[in-house]
Amino acid sequence: MDNTDNMGAVTRRRLLQAGAGAALVAPFGGLAAQALSLRAAPEIDLSQFPICRTAAEAPALTGAPRKLKLSWNAGAVCLTPVPVAIDQGFFKKYNLDVELINYSGSTDQLLEAIATGKSDAGLGMALRWLKPLEQGFDVKIAAGTHGGCMRVLARTDSGIKTLADLKGKAVAVGDLGGPDKNFFSIQLARLGIDPVKDVDWRVYPGAVVNVAADKGETQAFLASDPLAYLWLKDPAYREVASNLDGEYQNRVCCILGLRGSLVREEPQVGRAITQALLDAAMFTAQNPVEAAKSFQPYAPKQATLADLEGMVRYHTHHHHPHGQPLKQELKAYADDLKVVSVFKPSTDTSKFAERIYVDIFAV
Repeated sequence: MDNTDNMGAVTRRRLLQAGAGAALVAPFGGLAAQALSLRAAPEIDLSQFPICRTAAEAPALTGAPRKLKLSWNAGAVCLTPVPVAIDQGFFKKYNLDVELINYSGSTDQLLEAIATGKSDAGLGMALRWLKPLEQGFDVKIAAGTHGGCMRVLARTDSGIKTLADLKGKAVAVGDLGGPDKNFFSIQLARLGIDPVKDVDWRVYPGAVVNVAADKGETQAFLASDPLAYLWLKDPAYREVASNLDGEYQNRVCCILGLRGSLVREEPQVGRAITQALLDAAMFTAQNPVEAAKSFQPYAPKQATLADLEGMVRYHTHHHHPHGQPLKQELKAYADDLKVVSVFKPSTDTSKFAERIYVDIFAV
C-alpha cells in the first residue's frame, strides 16, 4: 500500500487563496432514501494522491451489482464526494448499487443502524463517533474522508481575534456534546484555558448561532459550512479559528464506518465501497467545479455554484488516510479527548484505535 501524499502538505493559506469554507457534518438519525443519476467515470490522475495499489489491483466484484445502503447527511457540503461517486460513476465502476440514506439524529442511532444492518456503511465525524464506539458497536472505521469541518466565528467588532480571547466569554454552540465544541475545548485546554470554567457555552439552534452574537448574548459562535461560508461573506463576521490550524491541517475530521459483519463476511464489498469513495474524494480535489455541481441539488438556495466551489476547495479532500495512518490519526484524537476528560486518563488509546479501525485493503 502507498499512503504517501504526493501532493505534500497543503497549507491552509493556499487553500484559502483558492476559496474559503469549512465542513458541516450534522448528527445522523432518521431515514430518507435518495435516487441520483449515473454518468460515465472520468479518468483520474492517481499519481497526485495517496491510493492503495492493492485495492486497485484486487479482483472486481462480479455478477449483479451489489446493493448497499450508505448513510450520510445530505446537507453536509464536506460530503460532496458522495454525490460525486454517483454522478461520476465510481460506485458503478466497482459494481455497486448504492442507496443513499439521509440520516439526522443521534450518533448512537446511526452506529446502531450500521451495526444491525439497517445501513451497510456511514459517514460521520471522528470526534462525534469515538466516544460512542467505546460502547462496542459492531462498526469498523475503514478510512478518513477529509479535513476542515469546524470553525469559530465572531463579529469583527467583538475584539475577539484568537482562541485565547474566548477566556471569560460566552460562545454559542448548536450542541454541547458536538464535535466542534469538543475540538475547540481541546485547543483551549492546550492554551491553559479551562473550557468548562473559563468559557460560557450557550446552546442555540445551529442555524441561528450568529444571531446570538448579533444580539450581544454571546461574543462568538461555532459554525460549519455551508452556513459558515455564507456568513463569512458578510464583513460583519470573521473567522477566529478552524480545525485546519496548525497540526490539524493534515488530519481528517470525518470518517467512513463499515458494518462489522460486512467486513468479516464480504471484505471485498467493504473494499469496493471504500475505494469508490476514495476515488470520488480524489476527483473532488482535482475537479472542484464539477464536484460543486454534484452537490448543488442539496445546497441552500442562497449558495451559488461559486460558493460551493469555494467550500469544496477549502476541505482537504486530498487527505483520506486508511490503514496504519488512519489508526494513528484515530489514536491522536482519542489522546485529545483525554485532555477534556471525554476519555478516561486510563484509556489505552493504542488498543482503542486498534479495536475500532480496520485495514480494509489488507483483509
